Amino acid sequence: MIKILRYTEYLYLGVAFFSLYKIYSVWNVDRQHAYLFIFFLVASIGMFLFRRNYRKKFERRQRDNHQ
Repeated sequence: MIKILRYTEYLYLGVAFFSLYKIYSVWNVDRQHAYLFIFFLVASIGMFLFRRNYRKKFERRQRDNHQ
């Protein structure tokens, strides 16, 4: 279960890097799409941090219960 949570964290980082690439590639061509990808970048970084915090709390809780 914890490995799945860790992989989803990295999926959010993948979305963030893809969004950063798209922002860079379409900035001078289509600003509306660039702004959309800025939103995706911010949301995916926020979700990465949220999921990471949740996973660490879950690991701490499991470790404390097993001792």
